[in-house]
Amino acid sequence: MRRALIIDDEPLARMVVMEYLLDFKDEIELIQECNDGFEGLKAIQQYQPDLVFLDIQMPKITGFEMLELVEQPPAVIFATAFDEYAIKAFEAHAVDYLLKPFSKDRFNKAVEKFLASSSQKPAAKQTEELLETAAAHSPSQNERIVVKTGTKVKIIPVADVEYLQADDDYVSVITKEGSYLKNKTMSFFEQTLDPRYFVRVHRSYIIAIQQITRIDPYEKDAHLAILKSGAKIPVSKTGYVKLKQVLGI
Repeated sequence: MRRALIIDDEPLARMVVMEYLLDFKDEIELIQECNDGFEGLKAIQQYQPDLVFLDIQMPKITGFEMLELVEQPPAVIFATAFDEYAIKAFEAHAVDYLLKPFSKDRFNKAVEKFLASSSQKPAAKQTEELLETAAAHSPSQNERIVVKTGTKVKIIPVADVEYLQADDDYVSVITKEGSYLKNKTMSFFEQTLDPRYFVRVHRSYIIAIQQITRIDPYEKDAHLAILKSGAKIPVSKTGYVKLKQVLGI
C-alpha cells in the first residue's frame, strides 16, 4: 500500500483529489491533507509518504520551495492552475502534472503512471532533478532562498545575500543577520542567481556585486574582494576576469 499526502491551499482542490483517490483505495492510502507548504513539510517529515499531490503557488512558501527543504523528497504529482510554471521540469522529472481544473480520467492517468513507474528511478533523485530544472526555467524561483533553521523556515530575499560559501555538501548563505545552510551546490546557485548581481569569484565563493568595496592584489595571480561587512573573499584568476567583465573595468 502506497501512502500519499495532498498539499494545496484550496479546500475545493483538496476535496477533488480526495474524491478521485477513492478509485485507488486498495493501492493508495491518503494519510493527511495540508493547506500550505509549512504544514506539508511537517507532514512529509513525519509520515515519509510515497507520493505527494502538490500545488505550486501557495501562501508563505511555494511548492518548489517546500520540496527544496525535504532531505528525501517523495514522488510528486503537481496539481496547479499555473501552466507557465516550469512545464519543462514537470515533463522531464515529475511523475505528472495536472492543470486545474482536471478531469477524473486525467487524474487516473497520472496516478496510474505513478503506480507503474514508482519502481524505476528513485523518487528523491527524480524530484531533485525536477527542482534543478524548475529553477532554470522559472525566474520567480530565484528571487529568494528558503532555508531551515532548526524546526523553523526562513525566507531570505536574494537582495539580502552578501555572499555564498561552499560548506561540504551544503552552501552557507551569508547575510547581515547571519549564516544559513542550504542543501544545494555552488553550481546550482551559479546557474540560477542573476549574473548581473552575483559572480562566482572562486570555486568556493559567490559574491553579491553590490557588497564589494574594493579589490586588492593578493599573492600571485590572486586577489581579495573586500566587502562592506569587512569580509575578505578570495578571488581566483578566473574569478577576477569575471569580476572585471561584470564591473566593466
